[in-house]
Amino acid sequence: MSTTTSIRKAVIPAAGLGTRFLPATKAMPKEMLPVVDEPAIQYVVAEASKAGLDDILMITGRNKRAMEDHFDRAPNLESILEAKGDTKKLEAVRYATELGDIHYVRQGEAKGLGHAVLCGKQHVGDEPFAVLLGDDLIDPRDELLTTMMETQQKLGGSVIAVMEVPEENVSAYGVVDAGGADNEPGAEVVPVQALVEKPPVQEAPSNLAIIGRYVLHPAIFAQLEQTPPGKGNEIQLTDALQVMASKPAEEGGGVHAVIFRGRRYDTGDKLSYIKAVVTLAVDREDLGPDLRSWLKDFAADL
Repeated sequence: MSTTTSIRKAVIPAAGLGTRFLPATKAMPKEMLPVVDEPAIQYVVAEASKAGLDDILMITGRNKRAMEDHFDRAPNLESILEAKGDTKKLEAVRYATELGDIHYVRQGEAKGLGHAVLCGKQHVGDEPFAVLLGDDLIDPRDELLTTMMETQQKLGGSVIAVMEVPEENVSAYGVVDAGGADNEPGAEVVPVQALVEKPPVQEAPSNLAIIGRYVLHPAIFAQLEQTPPGKGNEIQLTDALQVMASKPAEEGGGVHAVIFRGRRYDTGDKLSYIKAVVTLAVDREDLGPDLRSWLKDFAADL
């Protein structure tokens, strides 16, 4: 459990339609797609809980009721498992209900990530908070969120997570300009000079792509209220952070980036989703040995 106590709330935007996974997501939220035997969203909530964030707000939309049911108690199912003496499955079912105090707010219209974060204003109030995207999965064996929280408490302002990506892929991400004297080779925390949402390859300021983890100063809410629609005619969180990066510290300004070099999966992307399932299953005691053996035989036959 993290020793950071002054950051205690997390916002998880999870209102997307999941069109990349149609037809599977026609009637099921994309966040409920199983990664081995847990829905993807449970990994995200567990990450927040592990970092000490036990007050969690999910930003949802229509057809997302399954997520609420998943994190709620299931007395009938629990009674059946208890009567059977199946303690292992009973513990697994109850685990999701014990990860934190989870609240829900609907995003009535799909107006972008910035708008989704703004939906959490009343719940968050005037304190720093974390944002974890519902389809961005950080491998549970890697550390990121606690480092970001500690960085925000030390430096103030807002903190974002970035990863180095191939230059040809930068147009799929928000990208940061992390130039400056503090950006030493191998640095893990760098000051952000500018942020650009999905720039053309030739205009990208770097190959440092923003991934789905943020720790934000509450001043971001006032900025989001003034942020006009940007790329895709949506209110972009990146655009609001661009303004916050140039504001003085006493106004909640300043943005730093934590460079993440661990394992991250986009569970909204088919190939990355499959990689997540295989990678996590291979290291499980109950599945790993047989799966590794099968993968070797399968690869040999390709």
